[in-house]
Amino acid sequence: MGELKKLLLESGAVLEGHFLLTSGRHSNKYVEKFRLLENPVALKSICKLMSEKYKNDSVDLILGAAIGGILLCGGVGRELNVKHIFTERVDKKMVLKRGFEIEKNQRVVIVEDIITTGGSVFEMIDIVGESGAEIVGVSSILDRSNKKIDFGAPHSPLLKMKIDSWGEGEVPQWLKRIPITKPGSTGK
Repeated sequence: MGELKKLLLESGAVLEGHFLLTSGRHSNKYVEKFRLLENPVALKSICKLMSEKYKNDSVDLILGAAIGGILLCGGVGRELNVKHIFTERVDKKMVLKRGFEIEKNQRVVIVEDIITTGGSVFEMIDIVGESGAEIVGVSSILDRSNKKIDFGAPHSPLLKMKIDSWGEGEVPQWLKRIPITKPGSTGK
Protein backbone atom coordinates (compact mmCIF):
# COMPACT_ATOMS: atom_id res chain seq x y z
CA MET A 1 0.00 0.00 0.00
CA GLY A 2 2.69 2.47 -1.09
CA GLU A 3 0.14 5.15 -1.96
CA LEU A 4 -1.26 5.21 1.59
CA LYS A 5 2.22 5.39 3.14
CA LYS A 6 3.08 8.24 0.79
CA LEU A 7 -0.15 10.02 1.75
CA LEU A 8 0.67 9.59 5.46
CA LEU A 9 4.09 11.16 5.00
CA GLU A 10 2.98 13.95 2.64
CA SER A 11 0.04 14.95 4.87
CA GLY A 12 2.34 15.48 7.85
CA ALA A 13 0.59 12.69 9.75
CA VAL A 14 3.82 11.05 10.97
CA LEU A 15 5.21 13.09 13.87
CA GLU A 16 8.49 12.64 15.75
CA GLY A 17 9.16 13.33 19.44
CA HIS A 18 8.29 11.55 22.70
CA PHE A 19 4.67 10.47 22.79
CA LEU A 20 2.63 8.80 25.50
CA LEU A 21 0.11 6.75 23.54
CA THR A 22 -3.46 5.93 24.55
CA SER A 23 -2.25 2.37 25.19
CA GLY A 24 0.10 3.70 27.89
CA ARG A 25 3.16 2.88 25.79
CA HIS A 26 5.83 5.44 24.83
CA SER A 27 6.95 6.02 21.25
CA ASN A 28 9.29 8.28 19.33
CA LYS A 29 6.77 8.46 16.47
CA TYR A 30 3.07 9.22 16.41
CA VAL A 31 0.66 8.99 13.51
CA GLU A 32 -1.89 11.81 13.68
CA LYS A 33 -4.72 10.11 11.84
CA PHE A 34 -6.75 13.30 11.57
CA ARG A 35 -4.29 14.69 9.00
CA LEU A 36 -5.67 11.93 6.76
CA LEU A 37 -9.27 11.90 7.97
CA GLU A 38 -9.72 15.67 7.53
CA ASN A 39 -9.00 15.30 3.81
CA PRO A 40 -12.24 14.25 2.04
CA VAL A 41 -10.42 12.65 -0.90
CA ALA A 42 -8.12 10.64 1.39
CA LEU A 43 -11.02 9.64 3.68
CA LYS A 44 -13.13 8.43 0.77
CA SER A 45 -10.21 6.47 -0.66
CA ILE A 46 -9.42 4.87 2.73
CA CYS A 47 -13.05 3.86 3.32
CA LYS A 48 -13.32 2.41 -0.18
CA LEU A 49 -10.16 0.34 0.39
CA MET A 50 -11.40 -0.83 3.80
CA SER A 51 -14.79 -1.87 2.39
CA GLU A 52 -13.48 -3.83 -0.62
CA LYS A 53 -12.63 -6.92 1.42
CA TYR A 54 -16.21 -7.19 2.70
CA LYS A 55 -18.31 -6.37 -0.38
CA ASN A 56 -19.28 -10.04 -0.85
CA ASP A 57 -19.62 -10.96 2.84
CA SER A 58 -23.28 -10.12 3.63
CA VAL A 59 -22.31 -7.56 6.27
CA ASP A 60 -25.16 -6.12 8.37
CA LEU A 61 -23.34 -3.53 10.48
CA ILE A 62 -20.13 -1.51 10.66
CA LEU A 63 -18.88 -0.67 14.16
CA GLY A 64 -16.22 1.91 15.00
CA ALA A 65 -15.02 3.73 18.11
CA ALA A 66 -15.32 7.47 18.68
CA ILE A 67 -13.73 9.67 17.49
CA GLY A 68 -11.80 8.62 14.37
CA GLY A 69 -13.88 5.48 14.04
CA ILE A 70 -17.02 7.57 13.54
CA LEU A 71 -15.69 8.87 10.23
CA LEU A 72 -14.42 5.44 9.20
CA CYS A 73 -17.55 3.45 10.07
CA GLY A 74 -19.68 6.06 8.31
CA GLY A 75 -17.56 5.93 5.17
CA VAL A 76 -17.29 2.13 5.10
CA GLY A 77 -21.01 1.84 5.86
CA ARG A 78 -21.81 4.09 2.91
CA GLU A 79 -19.51 2.10 0.63
CA LEU A 80 -21.24 -1.17 1.64
CA ASN A 81 -24.69 0.43 1.98
CA VAL A 82 -25.13 -0.90 5.53
CA LYS A 83 -25.92 0.58 8.93
CA HIS A 84 -22.98 2.03 10.85
CA ILE A 85 -22.76 2.84 14.56
CA PHE A 86 -20.04 3.73 17.03
CA THR A 87 -18.95 3.13 20.60
CA GLU A 88 -17.92 5.81 23.09
CA ARG A 89 -16.04 5.87 26.37
CA VAL A 90 -17.98 6.47 29.55
CA ASP A 91 -15.91 6.35 32.75
CA LYS A 92 -13.05 4.74 30.79
CA LYS A 93 -15.29 1.93 29.52
CA MET A 94 -16.30 1.43 25.88
CA VAL A 95 -20.10 1.40 25.52
CA LEU A 96 -22.90 1.82 23.01
CA LYS A 97 -24.96 4.98 23.63
CA ARG A 98 -27.47 7.10 21.72
CA GLY A 99 -29.87 4.17 21.38
CA PHE A 100 -27.40 2.18 19.26
CA GLU A 101 -27.91 -1.57 19.40
CA ILE A 102 -26.30 -4.62 17.89
CA GLU A 103 -28.79 -7.37 17.18
CA LYS A 104 -28.25 -11.07 17.74
CA ASN A 105 -26.81 -12.83 14.67
CA GLN A 106 -25.91 -9.59 12.88
CA ARG A 107 -22.72 -9.84 10.83
CA VAL A 108 -20.42 -7.05 12.02
CA VAL A 109 -17.22 -5.52 10.66
CA ILE A 110 -15.17 -3.56 13.19
CA VAL A 111 -13.21 -0.61 11.81
CA GLU A 112 -10.35 1.09 13.62
CA ASP A 113 -7.97 3.85 12.68
CA ILE A 114 -4.62 2.85 14.20
CA ILE A 115 -3.83 -0.34 16.09
CA THR A 116 -0.99 -0.39 18.62
CA THR A 117 -2.07 -2.98 21.21
CA GLY A 118 -5.56 -3.73 19.92
CA GLY A 119 -7.16 -2.69 23.21
CA SER A 120 -10.02 -0.69 21.69
CA VAL A 121 -10.74 -3.44 19.17
CA PHE A 122 -10.92 -6.04 21.96
CA GLU A 123 -13.39 -3.80 23.81
CA MET A 124 -15.57 -3.59 20.69
CA ILE A 125 -15.27 -7.36 20.22
CA ASP A 126 -16.64 -7.81 23.75
CA ILE A 127 -19.60 -5.54 22.96
CA VAL A 128 -20.36 -7.47 19.76
CA GLY A 129 -20.01 -10.80 21.60
CA GLU A 130 -22.37 -9.73 24.38
CA SER A 131 -25.04 -9.05 21.76
CA GLY A 132 -24.74 -12.49 20.17
CA ALA A 133 -23.63 -11.04 16.84
CA GLU A 134 -20.86 -12.41 14.62
CA ILE A 135 -17.64 -10.58 13.79
CA VAL A 136 -16.87 -10.91 10.09
CA GLY A 137 -13.56 -9.09 10.36
CA VAL A 138 -11.52 -6.19 11.67
CA SER A 139 -10.22 -3.51 9.32
CA SER A 140 -7.77 -0.74 10.19
CA ILE A 141 -5.92 2.02 8.40
CA LEU A 142 -2.63 1.26 10.11
CA ASP A 143 -1.26 -1.60 12.20
CA ARG A 144 1.72 -0.32 14.18
CA SER A 145 1.69 -3.23 16.66
CA ASN A 146 4.83 -4.87 15.21
CA LYS A 147 3.22 -8.28 15.85
CA LYS A 148 0.22 -10.39 14.92
CA ILE A 149 -2.70 -9.75 17.25
CA ASP A 150 -5.31 -12.51 17.39
CA PHE A 151 -8.72 -10.85 17.38
CA GLY A 152 -10.49 -14.16 16.76
CA ALA A 153 -11.51 -12.79 13.35
CA PRO A 154 -9.48 -11.84 10.28
CA HIS A 155 -7.67 -8.50 10.59
CA SER A 156 -7.07 -6.55 7.38
CA PRO A 157 -4.91 -3.47 7.92
CA LEU A 158 -4.43 -1.23 4.89
CA LEU A 159 -0.84 -0.62 5.99
CA LYS A 160 1.63 -2.05 8.48
CA MET A 161 4.41 0.21 9.75
CA LYS A 162 7.17 -0.73 12.15
CA ILE A 163 7.01 1.99 14.78
CA ASP A 164 8.71 1.13 18.05
CA SER A 165 7.01 1.60 21.39
CA TRP A 166 8.04 0.87 24.96
CA GLY A 167 6.30 0.12 28.24
CA GLU A 168 6.76 2.50 31.18
CA GLY A 169 9.82 0.69 32.56
CA GLU A 170 11.41 0.14 29.14
CA VAL A 171 11.72 3.72 27.82
CA PRO A 172 15.26 4.27 26.46
CA GLN A 173 17.36 7.04 28.04
CA TRP A 174 17.59 9.04 24.80
CA LEU A 175 13.78 9.17 24.62
CA LYS A 176 13.41 10.12 28.30
CA ARG A 177 15.35 13.32 27.53
CA ILE A 178 12.60 14.50 25.18
CA PRO A 179 9.54 16.14 26.80
CA ILE A 180 6.46 13.91 26.70
CA THR A 181 3.52 14.82 24.49
CA LYS A 182 0.19 13.09 25.11
CA PRO A 183 -1.67 13.47 21.83
CA GLY A 184 -5.45 13.11 21.45
CA SER A 185 -6.08 10.64 24.26
CA THR A 186 -9.36 8.77 24.44
CA GLY A 187 -9.31 8.76 28.23
CA LYS A 188 -8.66 5.05 28.72
